Amino acid sequence: MLQFSNGWLAFELGVLRRLKFTSIALPFTGEPELAVQIKHWKVRIAANDPMLWSHTKALAVIENNADKLNEEDLEMLLGDAYVPGEKLNNPSLLKWFNETDAWWFDNLYSNAQHLEPLKRAVALTAGMLTGDYVLSFNEQTRTLRRPFALSDTFRRLLDCLPEPHDNGMRNQSTTQDVRSFVAERHHTDLLFLRLPVPVTQTPIMRDPLVTWREEWLRGNDDFWLDFERARQARLGTPVQSKAQYLGFVEDLLRTASHIPAWAVAHTENGFISNDELVERISRVRKVASIYSKDFSDMLGVRASMIVANA
Repeated sequence: MLQFSNGWLAFELGVLRRLKFTSIALPFTGEPELAVQIKHWKVRIAANDPMLWSHTKALAVIENNADKLNEEDLEMLLGDAYVPGEKLNNPSLLKWFNETDAWWFDNLYSNAQHLEPLKRAVALTAGMLTGDYVLSFNEQTRTLRRPFALSDTFRRLLDCLPEPHDNGMRNQSTTQDVRSFVAERHHTDLLFLRLPVPVTQTPIMRDPLVTWREEWLRGNDDFWLDFERARQARLGTPVQSKAQYLGFVEDLLRTASHIPAWAVAHTENGFISNDELVERISRVRKVASIYSKDFSDMLGVRASMIVANA
């Protein structure tokens, strides 16, 4: 998974600022930073992602307009977080954490189920940040980890989440199949399609941060085969060729033909060229403008945004 810099986010927001829209659909939301900024533009947001971790984050910061965790919530979440039970509800945590930390994440997840949905999403989002923090250390750097307990880290990272913002719109977060999601956006002005990076490896080489989050939120690690089978022959799944990937893009855009404007964000990294993507989009709708920015010095890739209007 490509980690987006502030410059990359600024590029995407700068392009979107040029467009006129009051509602937006994001089939692959990923990290929700872009949607968080757009929410302040008084735009109605429909955020979607097949991955539960992304859906949970979007619930916490996009669909949520006001809910925050109070001290009573935090005491319920963290009070017994280090107390081990008879056995872990989610033993897959031991792949990622030592036993003490695994119990903390197991208990936090169980305790969060007692919260109402939006508060639960806030708690689980802060939990994901805490796990990412732990996993940022390796054998050589583990001694640099802050000495305070995970509960203290959780509280600090909770304070780093965006403040709930009510933009007066009915924003939502879903975790649908992307074609179904796009097909249902009947009253949406703009499709923002950030194309997933093509994956050609078999078996799939998953990003560890994405993998641990998904396994924590789903309560086990035995869902991957069924999850991947259910998404076969769709954009975002492994492909055998460039032509197959472009075919998936065209298929999704034809499904989105009822949405008046599209902004397609593409990472040009050698697999699909910008010209090839523009040609494929042009089969469905005339391309109005193309924006690009070179991030090769920082990330080794070039970003582009292709805008097409009905």
